[in-house]
Amino acid sequence: MIKNTSSNNEFSFLTCIYSVFLCIIFGANAVAIKISLCGLGVFTTAGLRFTIASIAICLWAKTSGLSFNIRKGQIYQLFVIGMIFTVQLSLFYLGLSKTNASRGTLVVNILPFFVLFLAHFFLPGDRITIRKIIGMLIGFSGVTFVIFEKESVTADFQRGDLIILAAAFLWACNAVYVKKIIAAFEAFHIVLYPMIFSVPFFFIGGLLWDTSMIAYVDLKIMGSLLYQSLVTASFGFVAWNNMLQRYGATALHSFVFIVPIAGVMLGWIVLNEPITFNIIIALLLVVSGIIVVNFKPQKRILLFPIGRWL
Repeated sequence: MIKNTSSNNEFSFLTCIYSVFLCIIFGANAVAIKISLCGLGVFTTAGLRFTIASIAICLWAKTSGLSFNIRKGQIYQLFVIGMIFTVQLSLFYLGLSKTNASRGTLVVNILPFFVLFLAHFFLPGDRITIRKIIGMLIGFSGVTFVIFEKESVTADFQRGDLIILAAAFLWACNAVYVKKIIAAFEAFHIVLYPMIFSVPFFFIGGLLWDTSMIAYVDLKIMGSLLYQSLVTASFGFVAWNNMLQRYGATALHSFVFIVPIAGVMLGWIVLNEPITFNIIIALLLVVSGIIVVNFKPQKRILLFPIGRWL
């Protein structure tokens, strides 16, 4: 099993670029989801995404010679993760079906602040400081600019924002729980098994609640579905968990401010979503809050360390 022995490794220059790249592809995910929802049902989209992703990860792990074995005591831990994962993603997709990708990206990026709050109580040594409190307040104030925006915003948009906020809280619960147990797992176990667990529930949800599971499919919708499945849910999740094990959450999360920037800009560029004054203020506040929380002035970035290329 992989042990979390490298969480204090310093970032090389290429590792920084790689982390930025991961954050950008995660930021683009909400845009891809919005595109797929044009022809697919909410729960059907999630079911198809994680079916494809599960198959892709299984094939990759098999060809890489990785072990699928887990210990008996880990079954319960994966069951807990799977349950939370299913509910959080259901809420996230449902919320995005009612609001814009840019708004959804901003709201869900309250996640680091929820993680920070929960970690104070459930992760030994991960304490809230005055600096972190200030960062949290800045970030939360940004989200309020989105949720309480009135101009050209329907009640459905606001409901979608609140649903995504609930999804972000559950996501944070999952993240904190994963941090407690991840050292005892192969990184892909934490990704694969909750996905496999969730797929039947997503399709049952599609049968029960999607107005039309598959209304129509074109190349754009297929491309967006493959992006969600292969780029973020397969490569992205596994890569992020590998980075989490190697460098630790503190170092890695110093880059997550890029996710809301990428989401808002791509929502504007790809979906032609409006960037209102409130969205701009919210983006600045959320990004500023994340930076304040994660700012470590004493942290060095090694530009060309021998033997540390990712």
